[in-house]
Amino acid sequence: MSTTSMAGRLEARRVGQTSVEVTEVSFGCASIGNLYREVSEGDAAAVLQAAWDAGIRYFDTAPHYGRGLSEMRLGQFLKGREGVTLSTKVGRVLRPAAAPIAEADGYVYPAQNDVRYDYSGDGIEESLEQSLGRLGVPRVDIVYVHDIGRYTHGAANAGHMEAFLGSGYERLVRLKEAGRIGAFGLGVNECEVCLEVMDHGPIDVILLAGRLTLLDRSAEAALLPRCVAEGTSLVLGGVFNSGILATGPVEGATYDYGPAPQPVLDQVAALQARAEAAGLPLATAALHFARRQPAVASVLLGTAKASTLQRNLAALAEELPEGAEAALA
Repeated sequence: MSTTSMAGRLEARRVGQTSVEVTEVSFGCASIGNLYREVSEGDAAAVLQAAWDAGIRYFDTAPHYGRGLSEMRLGQFLKGREGVTLSTKVGRVLRPAAAPIAEADGYVYPAQNDVRYDYSGDGIEESLEQSLGRLGVPRVDIVYVHDIGRYTHGAANAGHMEAFLGSGYERLVRLKEAGRIGAFGLGVNECEVCLEVMDHGPIDVILLAGRLTLLDRSAEAALLPRCVAEGTSLVLGGVFNSGILATGPVEGATYDYGPAPQPVLDQVAALQARAEAAGLPLATAALHFARRQPAVASVLLGTAKASTLQRNLAALAEELPEGAEAALA
């Protein structure tokens, strides 16, 4: 799967030192797994079609998204389509649910599967094989090790890191050498675990959520320069920091998957004032900030609404007004 037949005006960018290419804007499929609210089959297909029509050819999903529902919906949509770059994630192994599930991990009416974490080589390969079955494909271009790190697991992460560095990392190397995957890396919400894994061995790409944004620049200190130096690509997710950079500092604004605290509201108010003084809406500034960062191969947009996706794509297509660079510095 490559982007050589990519439609639209989106640039194709290479992932790390691999032959995998992604469109500079990609579509994240968490929402079509019924994240926070039920999404109909028709609405899921509509937003995927809107992404396709806009020239997006890189789609990212995971077993976590609706306990497999997102993968099944994406696989059905992509059936028969060519020129696609596809990524999914490993670290969670699904099994048929022992009891009915109405909600799990923020996903409503998920596929009826229970989940266990397993970052060992065998667990990673089992997770990948399950995903290939749900997606209906023989291989994927990118595999991300999903949510490893203390941000998700706390003290339990020590055991997960032991499993991953003990056999999981090497299994991914072998899967890549065998052509079962094109590239591998991490899909996480923190910088520290990325640096830990990079100390162990090279990775091709990091899907980093919420840590290299107009608001949260914590990746700038160590992770970003290391990615640039080592040729590791970044795919940036969570560019609105769970919503606040899209809504502004309004009542009920969300940051990092929860209510925004007052210091964050104040910081966003200052960012919004600076952006608007430069002639940019806050959300547009956030999108352009993400796309212009070094080492960034793609900016990941995720929504269940075609209209929201189209609005964000239009913002990215805008020419920046003169003097706007200062608002993105």
